Amino acid sequence: MTTYKPLNRDQMAWRAAQDLQEGAYVNLGIGMPTRAASYVPDGREVIFHSENGILGLGPKPEPGTEDENLIDAGKNYTTLIKGGVFMHHADAFLMIRGKHLDVSLLGAFEVSEQGDLANWTTEDPSFPPGVGGAMDLAVGAKEIRVIMDHTDKSGQPRILNKCRLPLTAPGCVKRIYTNLAVIDVTEQGLFVREMVEGMTLEKLQELTEPKLQLANNWQALSPPAIAA
Repeated sequence: MTTYKPLNRDQMAWRAAQDLQEGAYVNLGIGMPTRAASYVPDGREVIFHSENGILGLGPKPEPGTEDENLIDAGKNYTTLIKGGVFMHHADAFLMIRGKHLDVSLLGAFEVSEQGDLANWTTEDPSFPPGVGGAMDLAVGAKEIRVIMDHTDKSGQPRILNKCRLPLTAPGCVKRIYTNLAVIDVTEQGLFVREMVEGMTLEKLQELTEPKLQLANNWQALSPPAIAA
C-alpha cells in the first residue's frame, strides 16, 4: 500500500519560493502564491510585484503589526521591503504588459499537458468568476509557474489532457507545483522532477490524466515542517 503525506499550502509555497532566482522580479497571484514571499531563502534578493500597485512586497506581517493601508492584490495584509514603492495600478499593469516581470506564480483550477491555464472560473454560479490580472500575466510575464492541489475535492485530476474549464491562456505554464509533486511542462511532455516521500510514479499517474515521465535526476520533495 502506498503511503505518503501531501504538502500543506505553506509547504507548497515554500517549494515554489526556492526556485526564484537572485534578482528576479516576480508577481505573486492571489491565494497560495502570495505565501511564497515569506519563504525566499535567506540572503537571496527577489523583488515581488503586486498588480494592485506594489513593487517590493515583503513577507506576511507578524500578528499585531498589520497595516490596514498595506494589502496585496488578494486583500491580504502584507509588508513593504526597504526601497519598496507604491504606484498606480495602471503602472503596475504597464510593468506586466511591458514584459518586465521574470516570473509569475499563479493559482489554477486546471492545467493541460500543453501548459494551457484555466484559473478564472469554475462555472459554479455560487462561486463568482474573477480573472483579475491573470490574462495579462499569462502573456506578459516571461515565465508562468502554477501552484495548485494535485486533485480536486473529489479526488479527480486537475492536470488534464485538455482543460475542461474556460481558459485564461493557452500554452503558458512551464512548471507546476502541487501538494504531491513538481512537474515541468515541456515540448516532450510532462516530466516529474520531484515527488513527496512514499509516492510512486504509478500512483501519481493514477491522479494525473496525461502521461507522466520521470526525470532522470528526479528527487524526493521534502520541505521543512511548516504549520499551515
